[in-house]
Amino acid sequence: MNIAKIETFLVAPRWLFLRIETDDGLVGWGEPIVEGRAEAVAAAVDVLAGALIGADPGRIEDHWQVMTKGGFYRGGPVLSSAVAGIDQALWDLKGKALGVPVYELLGGPVRDKARVYTWIGGNSGSALAEDALRAKANGFDAVKCNATTQLGRIDTPAAVRDIVDNLTQLREAVGGSFDIAIDFHGRFSTAMSRRVLPLLEPLLPLFVEEVVLPEFSRDLGAVTASTSIPIATGERLYSRWDFRDVLPTGIAVAQPDLSHAGGISEVRRIAALAETYDVGLAPHCPLGPIALAASLQVDFATPNFLIQEQSLGIHYNEGNDLLDYLVDTAVFAFTDGHVDRPLGPGLGIEVDEAAVRKAARNPHRWRNEVWRHEDGSFAEW
Repeated sequence: MNIAKIETFLVAPRWLFLRIETDDGLVGWGEPIVEGRAEAVAAAVDVLAGALIGADPGRIEDHWQVMTKGGFYRGGPVLSSAVAGIDQALWDLKGKALGVPVYELLGGPVRDKARVYTWIGGNSGSALAEDALRAKANGFDAVKCNATTQLGRIDTPAAVRDIVDNLTQLREAVGGSFDIAIDFHGRFSTAMSRRVLPLLEPLLPLFVEEVVLPEFSRDLGAVTASTSIPIATGERLYSRWDFRDVLPTGIAVAQPDLSHAGGISEVRRIAALAETYDVGLAPHCPLGPIALAASLQVDFATPNFLIQEQSLGIHYNEGNDLLDYLVDTAVFAFTDGHVDRPLGPGLGIEVDEAAVRKAARNPHRWRNEVWRHEDGSFAEW
């Protein structure tokens, strides 16, 4: 069995799917994407495909080594995401060829269900509370939200108070047996982190995510030392070497993205490395169904797994949502804040290829917003 064809599909709302077909007709799927840079990732996949056509798809680790190191220049989001999608598809093929889920090839399952959370929106405490109560009514017991828009390097007392007041209103609405995760999207400086986080401690967040930009990840020790809140980071880190500098800083949760950080192969290694620092795994995944399926395969084989992000109903999913490209949507049935272990071979999902090809006739050109401060300077989105 050899690789015969590699295709990519730009599909709404902002995703890139990848299809690998072997010469005997077996098909594997992956999701290589940098949100807002999908076309660049598709081009990188095309470059990598040249060395894969005609090769044995079962040599996953060898392919990973060559794709990540064989071109001399290494790393970065575009290349790592291209590798990630191909890696996912190769694992999907291997599982299908052997008739087992990927987690069986990673040592077997360590749990029967995985906890998931859902996103809520809103720029006020009342809007956050309303969305959280809706999520609670739908069976979720954990949500994640942004708590602010753009911030100054050291913002005003009023801005700080708005953050605290909005999240306090959210906590009061959902009660103490419900988890709240907070994503600051790298909008805090280290100084703002040290000012705001202690004020949020009475709210007992599950974790606070990306309080500072990834450029300052190795300096997170100053943040973790200033608060009892568990600190999470990692969606913009792309390898175990990136995480090597971060894990000793005292973070509590590692958040590699299966579509950015080298796929199943590398995130599996990142999870094992995190375990040696008593750090939990919560894969980043505001993406499509293939990325989620790949994440879950790792989750079910990872002892230090904490919780899984998923994108059903997220504000990015305009026009198409998580379940639209699946033949059987029941694999992502969320019950009591959990999803059951998938039993199908490979990634455990059946992609609706006809729907994918139809959607790809109108490829998206999604771009994130560019924000500016009142003085006209660039602001983190």
